[in-house]
Amino acid sequence: MSSIRSWLMGLSAVSVLVLPAAATAEPRITTPLADGWRFFQGDPEATERRDFDDSGWAVVSVPHDWAIAGPFDQQAKGAGENGFLPTGVAWYRRDLDIRPEPGRRYFVELDGVMERSGVWINGHHVGFRPMGYVSLRYDVTQHLRTDGPNVLAVRADTSAAPSSRWYNGSGIYRHVRLIETDDVHIPQGGAFVSARDLTADHATVTVSVEVQNAATRSRPAMVETTILDPTGREIASTRSPVTTIGDGRTEVLTTEMDVANPARWDIDSPTLYRAAVRVLDEDGDVLDDQVVPFGIREARFDPATGFWLNGRNLKMKGVALHHDGGAVGAAVPLDVWRQRLTALKAQGVNAIRTAHNVPAPEFLDLTDELGLLVMNELFDQWNVAKTPNDYHLFFSDWHKRDAADMVRRDRNHPSIVIWSAGNEIHDTAYPVQAKAALRSIMDVIRANDPTRPRTLALFRPNVTGDYENGLADMLDVVGQNYRENELIAANRQNPARSIVGTENGHNRSNWVPVRDYPAFSGMFLWTGIDYLGEANRSGWPNIQSPSGLLDRTGAQRIRGMERESWWSEKPVVHVVRNANTNAAGPAIDGAGGPNQPAVPTMIAVATPPAPVALFDDWTPEALTPGPQTIEVYSNCENVEAFLNERSLGRMPINADASPRRWSVEFVPGSVRAICVDTGVQGVEDRLDTAGPPVAIALVPDQNEVGSSFDDLVYVRARVVDAAGVTVPRADHRLRFSVSGPGVLVATDNASSTDHTPFGSPDRDALGGVAVALVRGAGRGAVTVEARADDLEAGRVTISAVE
Repeated sequence: MSSIRSWLMGLSAVSVLVLPAAATAEPRITTPLADGWRFFQGDPEATERRDFDDSGWAVVSVPHDWAIAGPFDQQAKGAGENGFLPTGVAWYRRDLDIRPEPGRRYFVELDGVMERSGVWINGHHVGFRPMGYVSLRYDVTQHLRTDGPNVLAVRADTSAAPSSRWYNGSGIYRHVRLIETDDVHIPQGGAFVSARDLTADHATVTVSVEVQNAATRSRPAMVETTILDPTGREIASTRSPVTTIGDGRTEVLTTEMDVANPARWDIDSPTLYRAAVRVLDEDGDVLDDQVVPFGIREARFDPATGFWLNGRNLKMKGVALHHDGGAVGAAVPLDVWRQRLTALKAQGVNAIRTAHNVPAPEFLDLTDELGLLVMNELFDQWNVAKTPNDYHLFFSDWHKRDAADMVRRDRNHPSIVIWSAGNEIHDTAYPVQAKAALRSIMDVIRANDPTRPRTLALFRPNVTGDYENGLADMLDVVGQNYRENELIAANRQNPARSIVGTENGHNRSNWVPVRDYPAFSGMFLWTGIDYLGEANRSGWPNIQSPSGLLDRTGAQRIRGMERESWWSEKPVVHVVRNANTNAAGPAIDGAGGPNQPAVPTMIAVATPPAPVALFDDWTPEALTPGPQTIEVYSNCENVEAFLNERSLGRMPINADASPRRWSVEFVPGSVRAICVDTGVQGVEDRLDTAGPPVAIALVPDQNEVGSSFDDLVYVRARVVDAAGVTVPRADHRLRFSVSGPGVLVATDNASSTDHTPFGSPDRDALGGVAVALVRGAGRGAVTVEARADDLEAGRVTISAVE
């Protein structure tokens, strides 16, 4: 079980221990609705009816993305935007084993249904939502029956494809739950915790709680709030006066508390507090309760000096992320995000942009836990389309509700430091229309969260006149995609503008202006991780956009190595092979050695304009003498390179962040680069020439895995030679199997053109590697095995826990 889920379960127990409820029924009962769903891909008549016979349907658990099973099809309606995967209508049905009681309310919450969803209870339609990314909540109380099972039916419709410019998935792809409360209760997103007046020894915490009365008579209520520190210790408590709430009305009850010596949430110390909120009647009986994690921190954007967190000026070193998890599609287990976000943070990333939609709520729980800043984004389009069937069809009717629901759901997350109203919005070609839409969204955000700034990812603002017609200056922070020097010019034109790069390229020419201009708050790379879809530009057979620092399996790409050398606060050395023989200056031959005096430093040449072929190996296709370039990415002041332990000399860091390069004649063996800064030891990287493939080596990302949907472990397979070196051109067909209390969820190799279904146990190695995604199914030892013709099988054991 991952730490965040253990922590949330623990905080519930702590809350009950510290704040015992009256000896009555639990005030709030939350029941996960994960299992027991009947699923059918198609659109039969009368499917919503309670007595519909679904006995022949498949049994599935949710989250569930049916489209990721494939097949990949060049003629798929969603085409390259959707990764050539299927779309269409599907139905889900499930019995609810519940008997409604008077004075109680019953809600179904769905964190995400893709898309244009309809929800029914016992044949009664309770709601429709066109957007597939926003969380949904329906009050189903009036339609529940006491004479047998109640039937929940959900229709998910992605037949109007493509509706996103990337793979969006299909079905009930996020978590679902049933919530039971009193008639007097806290609505979804109704508790908001914020902090102000922060000093080293004090913070004022404000808790605003909406209390809704769904009864047919007025009810008295008050709110009791207790602050728990990260250890679960009660540090502050208060109770509001009793207020009479009219029938069908909602009142906001606000309390304030002082927190002494607050521990601040920060990227290096993501400390979380909890507010235990209870709604009481006049006798002190508990009507509803909720535990709200929150952080105490101060974040601001300054027009002259950029971004500040807790009094410290820092650059936002961010990446944009789409919502798919590679081989698992849109139904992403939390452990997939944990592996990916941990890998990104390890290479210096400190910020995430949720591009370009509302993320899963547990994703934000994880950014809170890991200490990652977040730009939370709403829309990819407003009134003007990017694809014929996208959200522009619904924007005018739905954007206010969708925006409010997102902000209310997410506003307690300390990781969120800024809201984004949209990405590359094409309405800006029509300034009157664009300003009206922007003002509408900005007003909704501010009404629900007055504590955070708002931005918009402007698209070619100098073409549409956004800096001249006033649209840009409606924003609290001006965001622009690419063209970093234009954004710098906009700040110089109006020094009152705070600025941030909302989407940026990977090149040094994109990074250096951000690095060197103090007002630039930071940047968000496109993108952090390779993602499915948006392959319309490259076309079939490509199924993904390979533009990440990490590949689809969460492994670091070479561009990630270079970015780590620019962004990491720790000493970094990565060595790669550059097959462009014009990439470096004169060859260094015989300069220095491990036991000789230090050699004179050298100046590396500028990056060549020619395309560069980079490889994370020292095994060129022709293992014969010939020109090769050793390329090193490092933030160390001085790096020394070696070929077969013969020193090639030292080079200093380059002011323009370009890599250091040594030109050599290839000989088999090894190349090595080492940081030689004073006080730094053991920071180096090495590449070895691979011999013939002889075996498969398996390494899991972790040695223990849970058995819930959100638990997953990556078991990485490498085709290796006799010395254990990965053979970079090995393309063997690997056959994965799992024995013991575990299941093989998917396999992958990060290829842009492999059309093997992800659920297949067979996967070609790409670059000598492939990966199996494995989940526990009980408790005990799970053995994962990979076999291939002419290779010694690989085998590894991990522990499954319940």
